[in-house]
Amino acid sequence: MDDSTSGMDEATNGEEFEAVLGEESNGIEEFDSLFGIVADGVVGAAGGLVGTAAMTVVLLIAESVGAFSRESFAQLAQFGIESVLTPVALGYLVFLLGGMVPWPLLFASLKEYLPGGRDPVKGVVFGTILWTGFAPAFYAGYTGSALVLYAAATLLAHWVYGFALGSVFEYLSTRPDSLV
Repeated sequence: MDDSTSGMDEATNGEEFEAVLGEESNGIEEFDSLFGIVADGVVGAAGGLVGTAAMTVVLLIAESVGAFSRESFAQLAQFGIESVLTPVALGYLVFLLGGMVPWPLLFASLKEYLPGGRDPVKGVVFGTILWTGFAPAFYAGYTGSALVLYAAATLLAHWVYGFALGSVFEYLSTRPDSLV
């Protein structure tokens, strides 16, 4: 007996099953496979690396005018392995990995819900959101004009990070979407 309650025939169900498994369907490879997920992760890491590098330049400029201190990164290095790397270097490594892994993944997950039409604009919004946590976490007792410079420089650094992250995502947007 033929069951027509689903409204789909067996051939259609088979095509959907192949698409879910990431197999080729009509000559177009679906990127909801492990390869697609890894490829998206590499895109995110590349965007995070570019964004963190650009952000570092702004923070170094801020340090040159007394509005930031690299010693703030030492707060991230409370791992007890200071004999391998200096606390500042280890802290920066943690900072760099944070800019390359969790933040790009979060951006990829949330960018459809952020205001702004293009990914670089959405990245600036995302950078502003990240800044609200960074500014108090890395605050080192600045007062007066140094406090104003600290707030402005770190906000600018996060805008640059978000813009660069969004630009890389937009540049590489020709890749097929994945389930991530």
